[in-house]
Amino acid sequence: MENSKSAIPQGRQHVAQLIARAGDVIQIDDAVSILGIDRDAAAKTLARWTKQGWLRRVRRGVYVPATLDSLGSEHVLEDPWVLVPSLFAPAYVGGRTAAEYWDLTEQLFNDIVVITAKSVRQKSQKRHGATFTLKHVQARKLFGTKSVWRGSAKVQVSDVQKTLVDMLDDPSIGGGIQHVADCLGEYFKRKDRNDNLLIDYCVRLGNGAVFKRLGYLSEIRGGEEELAQACRGHLSKGTAKLDPSLDCQKLVTQWQLWVPARWKKARVR
Repeated sequence: MENSKSAIPQGRQHVAQLIARAGDVIQIDDAVSILGIDRDAAAKTLARWTKQGWLRRVRRGVYVPATLDSLGSEHVLEDPWVLVPSLFAPAYVGGRTAAEYWDLTEQLFNDIVVITAKSVRQKSQKRHGATFTLKHVQARKLFGTKSVWRGSAKVQVSDVQKTLVDMLDDPSIGGGIQHVADCLGEYFKRKDRNDNLLIDYCVRLGNGAVFKRLGYLSEIRGGEEELAQACRGHLSKGTAKLDPSLDCQKLVTQWQLWVPARWKKARVR
């Protein structure tokens, strides 16, 4: 026990050393391996440094550096994405946040959308000054992602096609159906568009409403008949709403899709 106490680093230089080696997100296991102490001592050390203002606790056992000007370090947490693996794994950044990342939109949002298989008590959570909007899904729906490095953290983000499919599945995480339609329009202009993969993802997700929304939006845009036809081949029974959050009183029978009146006036072949 005496050796453990003597091995616990003291002072600002040791905090900076931990942060330099652990990166943007610090967990108890990091302190154990870097400081050479047991888990109990590591937990107490991190808690003490938090009280002293050198670290900030974002959840049990997970910390991030505070502004470290007092430590002579420029290391501060500038990118909240780095918290996603530690706080919400298994998870990925998706929805309107991923749409912004992939240049499907120029619109800026104040939150970070995270799709997670972890149980969620609160759909909106503030951590370390950032707002995370969480959507819980089954683990089987955690596909179609790419790994990106954000600082020292490897974060999963939905690829272009999965981003669109997720937003068509739940327009609320896409900023509403009008914004989703705008993102889809940007996708149609891309050189890397892959409609076969888009359809594959729709099938894999298993929500018939996605095909109805994608087919309808492709059709009213014009010039996307091939994609619309592919969607027709996957139409399920029953009806769906273009956006469940809107008053949808008009039925587009060929798509079995309820839409707002202003959408019904759009050009449909």
